[in-house]
Amino acid sequence: MIANNLIYMLTAPYQFQQEIRKSIFLAHAVPVYTEMQVGEWLQRLKIPEATHNCWAYRIRQNYKSNDDGEPSGTAGRPILQVIERQNFDCTLVIVIRWFGGIKLGAGGLIRAYSGTAAECLRQSSSKLYIPKKEFIIVCSFSDYALVKARIGEYQAEIAMENYESMDVECHLVVPEEQYLALKRRLLDLTRGQILIEDII
Repeated sequence: MIANNLIYMLTAPYQFQQEIRKSIFLAHAVPVYTEMQVGEWLQRLKIPEATHNCWAYRIRQNYKSNDDGEPSGTAGRPILQVIERQNFDCTLVIVIRWFGGIKLGAGGLIRAYSGTAAECLRQSSSKLYIPKKEFIIVCSFSDYALVKARIGEYQAEIAMENYESMDVECHLVVPEEQYLALKRRLLDLTRGQILIEDII
């Protein structure tokens, strides 16, 4: 069971197919970061000859679902609920159905779409998403040697260094939960002689 505060992101597109009472259900799970990417992937993955192309996505606080002709609430919303239940973010899932001649009923459709989407996400390759904080520091050369020796203790990464002026300017990326502790440490190390500027 995934803890509620953990968020997962796909590391690559994945597909899963199964047959349910003679209907074929093909699911694609794709990492997406903008609504424009959602549109591009839907255009690429939708199969016009299929009976239905139902989908849902979640990107941060934005989400949307589409039943594509299935009875309202039996396809798109169940797919979205699977994305949310499995704690995925920045994820699009499209489930394509070829009707096999046997009607599934509302409950059967919900189970088929959610089950196919859930199995696709379960089998996909994903990683734990760790929110990051970016900021810039400016300090003297002598202080920077101390700073550079300590930032690894806070899982911070150096994105850019600039030695052109009298001081050193450095762009750091750190897990959000470590940010305040690292900031306090940097101020201590440099006796307050460091400029720390957040990147919004």
